[in-house]
Amino acid sequence: MGLTIYYEGNFKRDASLSEMIDEIKGISEVNKWTYHIFEEAFPENSFDKEHDDEIYGICFSPEEKCEPVWLTFISTGRMCSPFLFDQNNISPDKQLEEAMYSLFTKTQYAGVETHKIIIHLLRYIGKKYLDDFKVIDEGQYWETGDEKVLKENFRRFTAAIQTFTSALENAETKAGESTEEAILRIFKEIQDKKKLD
Repeated sequence: MGLTIYYEGNFKRDASLSEMIDEIKGISEVNKWTYHIFEEAFPENSFDKEHDDEIYGICFSPEEKCEPVWLTFISTGRMCSPFLFDQNNISPDKQLEEAMYSLFTKTQYAGVETHKIIIHLLRYIGKKYLDDFKVIDEGQYWETGDEKVLKENFRRFTAAIQTFTSALENAETKAGESTEEAILRIFKEIQDKKKLD
């Protein structure tokens, strides 16, 4: 739960992966962000073959409270989550395979400024290095560029999390009710209360 940026796309055939990695590495080092580099160059003609078992690219995190931004790919150039890629190789699953190509970064606890930085970087990287790049921004900053809209969405998500947390802390569990059943019941009670307000 929390405000998140979702993204997917493909690396451009005529772009340089090592150049993109160097740019993100440089930006990360100047800003003292943590980063991790995977494989730095795609194998020759790999975009036209079955993917191999490697991950290519870089991930970085603008601050401690922000999930990593994944600029990671399989050898065909398609963006890919390293964690889901590894799991899919262990146990091939259709839903897991589809999910591994849709990356996300939660910025809820990092704040508005960090969210804006990530969106600006994604916009730059998308134009220079990516094809078919799609972003869904729950903060709506990608779509609008409007900081007021972004701040309002952060406020709404924060309020929803606080309401849910408070409801969980004050909830009484019913006899024989599992934790999952209790959470679903509380969530439904919150939704019902909002309909009455």
